[in-house]
Amino acid sequence: MRLPATTARLAAGVLAAVASAPLGAQTAPSASRGPEVPAALSAVREADLRRDVTEMASPAMRGREGGTVDEMRASMWLAEQYRRIGLQPMGEGGTWFQWVDMIRTRVSTAGSRASVGGQAMTLFRDLVPLNVVPAEAAGAVLWVADAADSTVEVRGRVVATPLLAPPPAAIRANSYTFASRYADAAVNATLARFQRRGAAAVLLVASPAVDSAFEVVASARSRGSYDVDDAVPRAADGPRRVGPPPALGAGATPAYLVRASMRDALAQQPQAELSVRVERFTTPTVNVIGGVRGTDPALRDEYVVFSSHQDANGVRVTLEGDSVHAGADDNATVTAAGLAAARAFVRQPGRRSVLFINHGAEERGLIGSRWHAAHPVVPLERIVAVLNGDMIGRNHPDSASLLGAQPPHRNSSDLVAMALRANALTGRFTLDSLWDRPTHPEGWYFRSDHLPYARLNVPALMYTTNLHDDYHTPRDDAGRIDYPKLTRMARWMYLTGWFVATAPRRPALDPGFRLER
Repeated sequence: MRLPATTARLAAGVLAAVASAPLGAQTAPSASRGPEVPAALSAVREADLRRDVTEMASPAMRGREGGTVDEMRASMWLAEQYRRIGLQPMGEGGTWFQWVDMIRTRVSTAGSRASVGGQAMTLFRDLVPLNVVPAEAAGAVLWVADAADSTVEVRGRVVATPLLAPPPAAIRANSYTFASRYADAAVNATLARFQRRGAAAVLLVASPAVDSAFEVVASARSRGSYDVDDAVPRAADGPRRVGPPPALGAGATPAYLVRASMRDALAQQPQAELSVRVERFTTPTVNVIGGVRGTDPALRDEYVVFSSHQDANGVRVTLEGDSVHAGADDNATVTAAGLAAARAFVRQPGRRSVLFINHGAEERGLIGSRWHAAHPVVPLERIVAVLNGDMIGRNHPDSASLLGAQPPHRNSSDLVAMALRANALTGRFTLDSLWDRPTHPEGWYFRSDHLPYARLNVPALMYTTNLHDDYHTPRDDAGRIDYPKLTRMARWMYLTGWFVATAPRRPALDPGFRLER
């Protein structure tokens, strides 16, 4: 829909101002009912949002890890909510579900063995594989006291060396804990010293700082890697098909992290034996899809998509007495907002049809959305917009971000204008545009389920209140959600969808749009 000139100028002015506007500069009252706001907005209720977030992020859901029975449990719960609300099943074979074969590649604990000085080492407890590659190596350990010493001949040897302290600039400035970021930077900096030098394997001895994050590193690395075949690539130049698993002797040098307490033993250059196997298998994840049929015979075969993901990060390392990554903000808040929008559209359908998609295994690499974008349940050209959300219930009560609202991420000025108009009529958030910039260290735009659709030139936006210190920890629980703010975010998303669903014309794609990576 092409907006009137006055509205377009207002939208442009708002977008230009948000980067410099101080957070919390506005107080945001509830949406006022006017001719542009449908009566069904009242179906977006704080009590419903609170109940749905609490249920989805409950301990019984066990963190909803992608590819596990816990994700399946959450998916069944979602399908039941769709049924109760009155959506129509839009998955395969008249069901709520589109099944996806997720490909998982990991180091096999059953088929691998390792020992140092005749003592068996348990994988992921004593010895953490840092890359998913097979290895066969045996012999006396070569102790390299300083990994920066490149004069030592390491070809064909099992090398052991203390981790180097990483350069401060190499420690990524993102939302993960400092200990895990420091560990990653130290591992990368040390391993770089041994690339292409022909070592049979490298044992990295943790420093005290990295030792404190040993269980976190082990938990993350034990899961291996995930992918999906014949789907939209993660990167602009990535392959659509999944390659074969790594072969022995190919790829990166096998590397392992050992605890700091192993330093003295390894310095004595004992015999070591590594026989590490890699296994690959498929495991199911699922997209949960329901819809509301549009009322206009000329437009009802076009679709507005509300997008979320139902998975979180499962059960991992205990923090403050809790090991369940409940995923309340990430992403039960958006799923609850989608359910609220579904209630509103069932009460008052738009001219276009609406799809509500909870994508599976987002945390494992956008698996469900990459698959659905490549194999949609309706023709891709009939999807006029994707309104995706990720984490919409925390941080300052009056701040939010709209990713895809500015170049180079913006792919539809029409859709952005609708979203800005909806914000002015509902949440009235001060928009923080820094998170939408390609220079932002988090790369937040590239980490959620709108991305595969945007790559295929579908107008797409991401609604978020951004990251926080509880991200991907057990502290992301339902008790920490700002429910009044979540209600305003949910109303903003719903009203944007209403504008798209009722506009005479679909949002146009901006000419020449292409993502930078």
